[in-house]
Amino acid sequence: MKIVFFGTPDFAVPSLKRLIAQADVEVLAVVTQPDKRRGRGNQLLPSPVKAIALEHQIPVWQPKSVKKNAEALAALKATQADVFVVVAYGQILSLEILEMPRLGCVNAHGSILPKYRGAAPIQWSLYNGDRETGITTMLMDAGMDTGAMLLDARTPIALLDNFDGVAARLANLAAELLVDTLQQLEQGQLQPVPQDSTQATYAPLIQKADYELDWTRSAIALHNQVRGFYPNCFTPFRGDILKVMATIPLADHYWDELPPEYRSLQPDTMAWPQTTAQPGEVVAIAKGLGAVVKTGAGLLLLKEVQLAGKRPQSGIDFANGTRLLPGERFHS
Repeated sequence: MKIVFFGTPDFAVPSLKRLIAQADVEVLAVVTQPDKRRGRGNQLLPSPVKAIALEHQIPVWQPKSVKKNAEALAALKATQADVFVVVAYGQILSLEILEMPRLGCVNAHGSILPKYRGAAPIQWSLYNGDRETGITTMLMDAGMDTGAMLLDARTPIALLDNFDGVAARLANLAAELLVDTLQQLEQGQLQPVPQDSTQATYAPLIQKADYELDWTRSAIALHNQVRGFYPNCFTPFRGDILKVMATIPLADHYWDELPPEYRSLQPDTMAWPQTTAQPGEVVAIAKGLGAVVKTGAGLLLLKEVQLAGKRPQSGIDFANGTRLLPGERFHS
């Protein structure tokens, strides 16, 4: 099977590697986003997908707008590829492109469709506290993740999973599912299933305002926000910004899912001033663990944080280093 691979970030790398290694697949070319300036040195760096393609001496095309670039369109058509494979590419493909390959364009999407159509399915799934997610392969159409579904694979989400961990699992899941999808598609063994749009939900791009913590929300809601939008959630602290990178919800219904060192805090929570404290107020410094903060419902332990201009640190190192005491309050 001759394919052209469209992808850009780390999430797409396992899929490209798996397809390159597949004996019955030939990757003719890779289409990825233009190089961007990154890091402290502001160097112009290739996308992770481009780096892999270059390692394997696969031609790389980087049009700023693939659907408006006449040269790129001509090159894509000239490949006479059997299928275009799309994994987190970052541009919308035109109908002209979608109709080029013999078998169509196959996309691996980071959710169980029709839930979480859009740009950030993994993040919003975690934000909403879902206990399961997965990958769906589909035949792309002119809509946003509205194409007919081919195969899916699922994975559970644990209470302390965050975006990085779930995304890594899903990236590997997508790689294996794509191989199965392409093989069955080529053999005529797949019957595409239209999506039920009445069941669709959306996962839009995350905005800066989505990162700020509102301490009047519940402990579990804040925990889900922190792990879903990892590592960018923040709260004002002493006139500056404190990134909150990992938390532990010390709330009913979750004790059994916590490691022993956190479960041991359950008796202590009864003695902490939950009823008189305000949302955002530090009610205790848990020995060896970190600050415990009152929320709109339940307590939240700050497991990992990052002060402005500093490296990430454990919750207890932050509490000790800043001499944080019960009664101090994080304001929304």
